[in-house]
Amino acid sequence: MVIDRPPQLSPPPPAVLPLPVRPDAGRFLVLLGVFVCAACGLVYELELVALASYLIGDSVTQASVVLSLMVFAMGVGSLLAKRLRCRAAVGFGVLELALALVGGCSAVVLYASFAWLGESRTVLVAFSLAIGVLIGAEIPLLMSLIQRISRRDAEGTVADLFAADYVGALVGGLAFPFLLLPWLGQLTSGLLTGAVNALVGGGLVLWLFRRDLTARSRIWLLLANALVLALLATATVLVGDFEEAARRALYGDRVRVAVQTGVQEVVLTGDGSGPPDLFLDGRLRVSGRDEYRYHEALVHPAMNGRHRRVLILGGGDGLAAREALRYPDVESVTIVELDPWVVRLARTDRALAALNDHAYEDPRVRVVTADAFAWLREPGSGVPGAYDVVLADLPDPAATEGGKFYSQEFYGLVAGILAPKGRLAVHAGPLEGRRRAYWTAEATLRAAGYGTSPYRVGTGGPAAGSGGSGGSGGFNEDFQTLGAGSAPDDWGLLLAASGGRAPRLALGPDAPVLRSLTDADLLADAWDAERTRLTGLPPSTLVHPRYTG
Repeated sequence: MVIDRPPQLSPPPPAVLPLPVRPDAGRFLVLLGVFVCAACGLVYELELVALASYLIGDSVTQASVVLSLMVFAMGVGSLLAKRLRCRAAVGFGVLELALALVGGCSAVVLYASFAWLGESRTVLVAFSLAIGVLIGAEIPLLMSLIQRISRRDAEGTVADLFAADYVGALVGGLAFPFLLLPWLGQLTSGLLTGAVNALVGGGLVLWLFRRDLTARSRIWLLLANALVLALLATATVLVGDFEEAARRALYGDRVRVAVQTGVQEVVLTGDGSGPPDLFLDGRLRVSGRDEYRYHEALVHPAMNGRHRRVLILGGGDGLAAREALRYPDVESVTIVELDPWVVRLARTDRALAALNDHAYEDPRVRVVTADAFAWLREPGSGVPGAYDVVLADLPDPAATEGGKFYSQEFYGLVAGILAPKGRLAVHAGPLEGRRRAYWTAEATLRAAGYGTSPYRVGTGGPAAGSGGSGGSGGFNEDFQTLGAGSAPDDWGLLLAASGGRAPRLALGPDAPVLRSLTDADLLADAWDAERTRLTGLPPSTLVHPRYTG
């Protein structure tokens, strides 16, 4: 006997919400809200990536950590949002307020943890997960709300939502580097983005979906929205004082110059009468107490031979130029520096200009404002054989953003402008703790056709550094670990010559009297480096960088 089963009934669709506007206009307003919220969400992501790269270093790693954690958390947020669909309007209102507060304050909290606690990785992970969960929960709730506005096909609704979401992400992604960051800075742009997020999300719920809220829910959402906006506004007003306090925590009370250029943050400390310390993006680049140890070791071995024309890649602080200009027969010194503000400071600051012996007042010095890699590629940047000596006073290779300056392609470009018997001196980061990165740089030079003479120099003191940007030498590439005023135990240097023959590591007969370096020191320095040698390392290229922090 066949028993007829009753038909399975689907739950009735939710009732269409009564709106203060026509359904088509309501649908458009929801999509507009999706657009704005998506733009804000991407700004939060980029804020974390940019600030983490600045504070921790290694931009590729930080971007990978932030983005992968956020995408994972977005999936978790989408699952959690299913529990809120029965009260989609109030759920979305609470969600946007939480996202505005967490995302807007994320950069401030991350910077505070770095300045006062010396630890920012845990905070970075926590904010990446929290923001990802909140962003992931947005679309399911918006899907529920927009379906209650008009009964269009689900496929079309999904397409519209994702189109608005992706276009908003595009606008936020372009606005952050080209508008928000240069005009407002990292902290203020995050706070103002949070305020926009709260206004749009709260306004959408409290006005468009107000009839779907109970009177109590409306009051609580209104008060919560006012509180979040008040907190973000207060933080925006006080952000200048906060940055000053954080700067004192990082650099001490002797900050004389602090400016965010178009390239980096430049901070100069000291009392103005003695040798200054220069920090770029939170990392110690110049220590006035013993910077001469590094600059003498970088410059003078390379000057053993013909040295009429000298090229300095980086070194905007003028300290490498100071050493090169001590040779009377030097005819020209060309400095290629990315950040013109560093050059301006080295020219005009009394203490820093005294430290570089007023190198920029010497008529033999010419400054080119450019990225060193890009400049070498430009037609006319240097005819073949144009320079007898090239000094690469560039960022540590272990910092990913500086890896291109230690690639086989970069060294090939340098070889094109070196004179037949010219020399190239390279700062390749500390050997202590970063031996693999140092010997990878040496292997890359050999792969590019150079002969190399490795050597290392001890700091001889508690702090050291040198300076420029992207274009600029660097010592303390792990500022978070080492702390302000400290530096690695040594500097790893490489002297190279084209043609595959290792150059002689010695001072020239016309070398001036040096404070920290003799031929005997160089022999000992070469032995200290050689006993740490790693063999069989592949060269680093642009498409396959081999350096790790």
